Parts: sequence; C-alpha cells; structure tokens
Amino acid sequence: MTIDCHQHFWRYDPERDGWITAEMGVLKRDFLPNDLGHVLTSNSIHGCVSVQAAQSDAETHFLLQLAERNEFIKGVVGWIDLQRDDLEEQLEHCSKLRKLKGFRHVLQSEPKGFMLNPKFIRGLKKLTAFGFTYDLLIYHHQLEEALKLLSETANVKIVIDHMAKPSIRTQEKTHWELNMAAAGSFENVYCKLSGMVTEADWHHWKTEDFFPYLDEVFEVFGPKRVMYGSDWPVCLLAGSYESQLGVVASYISALTEEEKENVMGKNAERFYNLY
Repeated sequence: MTIDCHQHFWRYDPERDGWITAEMGVLKRDFLPNDLGHVLTSNSIHGCVSVQAAQSDAETHFLLQLAERNEFIKGVVGWIDLQRDDLEEQLEHCSKLRKLKGFRHVLQSEPKGFMLNPKFIRGLKKLTAFGFTYDLLIYHHQLEEALKLLSETANVKIVIDHMAKPSIRTQEKTHWELNMAAAGSFENVYCKLSGMVTEADWHHWKTEDFFPYLDEVFEVFGPKRVMYGSDWPVCLLAGSYESQLGVVASYISALTEEEKENVMGKNAERFYNLY
C-alpha cells in the first residue's frame, strides 16, 4: 500500500490560522477530504496520514471525524498537551480511538528550551505505554536542542517532520548535516521526506536542488527509516502535488523495488501501525 504519511485538513479560520500570511494566499480556503481524495487516486496513493495543524483537542476530534468518514485516511496525528496533570487518563481514553496513531506539537514556534522542560519530556515518555508515536516538528536551527530531547526518549517512536526544515533555498547544510547524522544514530527515530519544496525557492526550484539533502537523509536513516509525505496542501505554495511527488520519485528511482515500497508506504505502515 502506498501512503502519503503527512498531509493536513482545515476549515480556514483567519484568526486561528494566523500562520498563513498574505504571501500564502493559495492556502486561505478550506481543504477537506473531497479536495484530496481524487489527487491521491490519480497519483496511485492508496491512503494518507492526517496531521494536526492547530493546537487544540478540537483539532484532534475534527481530524478523527474526517478519518471515520473517509477510508483513505488511514491514521491521524493529533494534538495533546503533554504537560497536563491528567495526561495518563487522557492517553488511556485516546488509546481507544482506532485511527488516532500519535501526536504532534508545533515545536518550531516555541521558544528555546521548551522541548527540554522536564514535564514535557516526562509526558513524551508516557506515549509508548499507550502505543502512540510522536512527530517532531522543528527548524534546522533547533536540531541541537532536539538532540538532547532524543537522548532522553529512546523508548518513544519519533519521526522528524520535513527533514527538520533545512535551508534549501540558500543551499546551506553543514550544521544541519552534522546534527541530522547525530539524530539518525538513535534507532527509534525516523525521518519524513516531506515539506522540501517549501524550504526551497518557491518559484525557481529544480529537482536536483534536493538531492544533496536526500543523500544525507538516506545515508543516515537508511531506506527503512524514511517515509514519503506530501505536506499537502502547504506544498501548493511551491508547486503541485505531482511536482513534489516527482522529486521523491526521481530520487528513489535507483533503489530496489523493496526499498521503494518501504519508502512509499511500508515504513509508514509500520511506524504508525496502520494495518
């Protein structure tokens, strides 16, 4: 089964979705399953994992409702406050929700030190007992702090979203490369091949711009710990669904058939327990 392991749905709310700036006008509308289903089908994608975009319990419930009504949504990565006092009680409740597979917090927007708060780390460690994963959303300059977090959470299945958002538009990668190598040394950590086109020059990128970054990710994580994700509809800022998929398809064309199947679906199935 081919899986897009990272996409979003929302009913656009200018107040809540303030991160969508004026230059992101293409995103200022609703994006719902009816908008994505035919796109996945036309690109031979059999299912997707829907990831939170807002930080609320209501967001998780919204995505789960969509997933129950649309079979192609195979799993949901929701939001939960990992520092809440009744976290275990909440996780116990969440564990009964069939399509809820993990959680994410928009750490890229948090101040330095947030992810190293002892209460946050304690909460993160509790996910494993309830079968949940964690999506790590950070910028490349937050990797050093994230490495300290990873050293404390070897029991948690963690995936780095968007390759930690390297500065592809400037082609700088020295520090990113060193820190990603360190991140990949943790066997519980995976990496999503997602969000690349929006880290490049939106209007002038070419496929080869991404290959040095993909080289590093595959060198460090190997084909069994990387997974394809579109970051739709955010990817529309820099190209079509087909164009971002084309970057990954071009790069993995030299892999074995088994390796391609892992990258394009099986790794996501295993990581998120989508069976």
